[in-house]
Amino acid sequence: MSFPTNSGDASSYAERVARHVPGLRDLHRMSGLLLAEAVPAEGRVLVLGAGGGLELRAFAEMQPGWRLHGVDPSAEMIAQARLVLGDRASSVAFHEGYIDDAPPGPFDGAACLLTLHFLPRDERLRTVRELRRRLRPGAPFVVAHHSFPQGGRQQDLWLRRNADLLVSGGVPPSQAEKSIAVMKERLPALSPDEDEAILREAGFGDIQLFYAGFTFKGWVCY
Repeated sequence: MSFPTNSGDASSYAERVARHVPGLRDLHRMSGLLLAEAVPAEGRVLVLGAGGGLELRAFAEMQPGWRLHGVDPSAEMIAQARLVLGDRASSVAFHEGYIDDAPPGPFDGAACLLTLHFLPRDERLRTVRELRRRLRPGAPFVVAHHSFPQGGRQQDLWLRRNADLLVSGGVPPSQAEKSIAVMKERLPALSPDEDEAILREAGFGDIQLFYAGFTFKGWVCY
């Protein structure tokens, strides 16, 4: 989960990210529970966009026997993940880069949290296809990111609600206002229908919505 941060600031990292993502800790726990429905006690799990380490720490605490592989393009964020993991860092193999730099697998499950909304549609589809290629048949994939109506009044409404949520969590109003323009102009977010279509096109089935927090949505598929 690549949110910009300052190296070494592990103590406040989780708190800062939690202000932006509703129910962040519960999202991590729910993701771990959904994976555990199908991933064996000593299974291999691929985590794409693992910089920061919060979901890795949650998975390692919930399932100490899992062999976790974290992939992230930022060396700084991987260093942050190691700090967050602490004495559990030895249970994670890190790979600096993108999906093409991930091991070939096969993996028993995968997660990609708060990452895919940074990718344009074509690259997002290619990434999800490459991730699926690394999974065992029937393996679960848990994914969550910004996903809300695009264009028109509905887009403006949900961006306003997201900004109001940030302010209620302690973000300065001026910064929250700026986030509306940044998300509208620079974030290649898709609608929930488009996101589900990408999962189907990449070859996933049994797509189930399990998380919705204002502009964020999360699915599990197989």
